[in-house]
Amino acid sequence: MITETNGVFHIQTGVYSYLFKINSYGIPEHIHFGAPVKTEDAFALSCRPGLGWGSNIVLNPDDTTSCLDTLALEWSGSGRGDYRESPLELAGKSSDFRYVGSKIREGSAPMACSLPQAHGDCQTLELTLEQSDARLILYYTAYPTALVRRAVLENTGSSPMVLNKLMSFCLDLPGTYTMATFNGGWIAEMRRQDVSVRGSKVVNESLTGSSSNRHNPGFLLFEADATEDAGRVYGFNLLYSGNHYAAAQQSLQGLTRIMQGINPSNFSKELAPGEKFETPEAVLCCSDRGFGGLSENMHTFVSDHVIPAYWRGRPRPVLYNSWEGCVFDFNQRRLLDLARRAKDLGCELFVLDDGWFGARNNDKAGLGDYTVNKKKLPEGMEGLSQHIQDMGLEFGLWFEPESVNPDSDLYRAHPGWALTDGFPEVQGRNQLLLDLTKAEVRDYIVENVSRILDSAKISYVKWDMNRHSIALGAKAHDFILGLYEVLGRIFGPRPEILLESCSSGGNRFDLGMLCFSPQVWASDDTDPIERLTIQEGLSYLYPQSTVGAHVSAAPHGQTLRQTPLSTRGNVAFFGCLGYELDLKQLLPVEIREIKAQIAFYKQYREVFQYGRFRRTELGWQVSDGKTTLAGVFHTLVHAAPGYEQLRVRGLKTDTMYRVTALSQAIRVGQFGGLLKHVSPVNVDPNGVLLRVVDRYFTLPEGTEELTASGAALGSGIMLRPLFRGTGYDQSQRTQGDFGSDVYLVEEIEG
Repeated sequence: MITETNGVFHIQTGVYSYLFKINSYGIPEHIHFGAPVKTEDAFALSCRPGLGWGSNIVLNPDDTTSCLDTLALEWSGSGRGDYRESPLELAGKSSDFRYVGSKIREGSAPMACSLPQAHGDCQTLELTLEQSDARLILYYTAYPTALVRRAVLENTGSSPMVLNKLMSFCLDLPGTYTMATFNGGWIAEMRRQDVSVRGSKVVNESLTGSSSNRHNPGFLLFEADATEDAGRVYGFNLLYSGNHYAAAQQSLQGLTRIMQGINPSNFSKELAPGEKFETPEAVLCCSDRGFGGLSENMHTFVSDHVIPAYWRGRPRPVLYNSWEGCVFDFNQRRLLDLARRAKDLGCELFVLDDGWFGARNNDKAGLGDYTVNKKKLPEGMEGLSQHIQDMGLEFGLWFEPESVNPDSDLYRAHPGWALTDGFPEVQGRNQLLLDLTKAEVRDYIVENVSRILDSAKISYVKWDMNRHSIALGAKAHDFILGLYEVLGRIFGPRPEILLESCSSGGNRFDLGMLCFSPQVWASDDTDPIERLTIQEGLSYLYPQSTVGAHVSAAPHGQTLRQTPLSTRGNVAFFGCLGYELDLKQLLPVEIREIKAQIAFYKQYREVFQYGRFRRTELGWQVSDGKTTLAGVFHTLVHAAPGYEQLRVRGLKTDTMYRVTALSQAIRVGQFGGLLKHVSPVNVDPNGVLLRVVDRYFTLPEGTEELTASGAALGSGIMLRPLFRGTGYDQSQRTQGDFGSDVYLVEEIEG
C-alpha cells in the first residue's frame, strides 16, 4: 500500500516500510527503509540537523538545516551544495530538481523502450520533479518483498541537452555497513568479497558490455552483527544485462549513499527537446532476519515477478547436453545413440549444442549462418528432433546469435554488420559481435532463429554469447536494447520454449536476462567443489530454479580434480539438474548411480528448485515446509576428524521428523593399496582385477535413519562419523576428499 500524508510518502507491505518526505524546499528527504513502521513514526525517524555543520552551502541563509550535503536524500543534483556523488549529470550544467506533484497508480508504469520490467500485482508511486528545462520522474513500484525504482528524464527545454549519467535510484541510509559484492571471471564466478563502506567510495561495476562474470550487478549491504539468521541486511540488483555501476559511500554525518544504474563510462545521450531517457529498473530488498531472510525475500521477488509468467513455478526438466560428449565431432547416428542412453538414465530433454550449422567443425567458422549441416544431420533438424521425440525425450538446441565468425557466409555478404570502433578488428574466440543497434541485423537474427525454431519440435533453447566487446563504447546501451528487442520478438510468441541464457558460463547472470530466460547456465566450471562457491554466491540473490547445474566427467576439465560422482550429483541437485559427459564411457556402476540420482531428484524436484534455500554450517538446505533436503559438503579431509552436527533450520519444534541419508556407493578402487591389508590375496591397486571390480561392484555406505523432533534438529543432531583411518564399516561415512551427503528430513504424519 502506498499513502501520502502531509507530504510524507509511505510505501508499506507486510515485509518492509519505505518512508520519505517532501521538505519545505521541495526536496525529497529519505526517512526509513526497513522493517514495517507507522507513518506517524516519520518525525522520530527523520534526520534532525539542529544548527547543522559549519562551512556548508545552504539553500536559505536563514535556515542552517537547508544544507543538502548533510541530509538523507531520495535524489540529489549537482551544484547546489551536495558534494556527495550525484545520480544525474548533464554536460556543462548544474541540476536542481524540485517536487511538483505525485500520482499513485495500480500496477506498474509501462516503459516506452525495450527494457524489461518486473510484472505482477503491484502499486506504483510516480514522483515528479522539475527544473527550468527538464522533468524527472522517479518511479517507486511496490511488490510484496521488494521495492523497484527507476527514473525517467525528459528535456522540456527548447534546445538539446547532453545526458552523461542517470542512475536508476539514489538512497541515503543512516548507519555503517559492509558491502558484499560477487566477483570473479570465466570458470571462477560469484566469489563473495566484503568491503567496509566508510569515507572512501566503494564501486561495483562492469565495463565489458555485459553484466559480466567479473562483477555481478547484485550486491548486499549489511550491519556488523548480521549473520545468516539475524541482523539487518539490504540487497540491491538491476534488471539490466549491460555495463552497470553501483556505489556506496559514507558521509561525515554517518549517512551511506547508495546508487545503481547504467555505467556512466563512455555513456552519453543527447536529448532533443521533448525527448526522454528511461533507466533500467533497480530492485531494493531488506531484512532484519540476516542474509537468509534477505535471500528469501529476493528469491520470492525473482520467482514471482521476474521469471516469465509461463515458467513461474513450472518444474525444469532434467536435461542431457551433447557438448562434453562429442564437442563438434558428431553425426545423427552418434547423437541418437547418446539420446537413447540419456533416456535410459532418466533424462527428459536432449540438447544438441554447438556444431549443427554451416561449416561449424570448430570455433573458427560458421557463426552467423543458419543452414543445417546435412553431412552431420542428413534428415535435417526436423528429422533429428522427430527421432528424439519418438524416444520420449524433448529436444533442445544451442544458438549463438549475437556473434559472427569472419569465416562465414554472413560476414562475407555483410561485413558492415559486425560491430566495429573504426580501428583494426580484434577478435575473441575467433569471432566478432554483430551490431544489434542496426534494425537489419536484428531482423536477420529474429527471422533465422524463428525459422529454425518453427522447423522442428524444439522445446528448449540455449542462447550463448562468448564474445565481449571493447568496441561497444557509446553503443553499449543501445546494443542491450537491441538484444532485448530480439529476445522479445523471438520468445514472446513462443513462451513455452524454455530459454536458458549462457554467456561463457555466468558472464550474463542477471535479472535482465531472467526476464526472458527462466534459467541461466551458472558457469562453464562444473567441478562440484568450485560450484560450491559459485552456486552459494548466486544463492544470495537468485533462486535455485534459475541456476543451471550439470554433472560432468572427472577429472574435471577446469581443475583436473577427481571428485566422487555422488558429490557431483549432490551439488547439482541444488539447481536445475543436467548431465554433460560422454555417456558411452560410463561404467556399469556409474550408470546405476546416475539412474538413482535422477530418480531421487525427480521425486523431490520441486523442493530442490522452489523450496526455501538456506546456507548452513555444513552446506545448504531447501524446504517446502514439510520436506527438507540438507546437503553436507566437504573439501579436503583431515586425519581423525571429529563429530559433526547437522542443524536443520525452519522446522516445527514440537513436530517429529524422519531423517534419512541418501544411499551412496563407495568405489572399491578408492582404497588402493590398503586392500592388501584385508584381502586374502595380494591385490595390485593398478591391476586388472581391481579395474574389473570397479566397473561392476561397489561397497554400500551405511544408511542413516533416525527420528528426531524439530527442536532437536534445530539444535543439531550428531551424524555418523567420517572415516578415521581404522577401516571400513557401514556405520561410518567412508569418504575421502570432496565427499558429501544429502539428508532427507520429512515430517511424520499423525
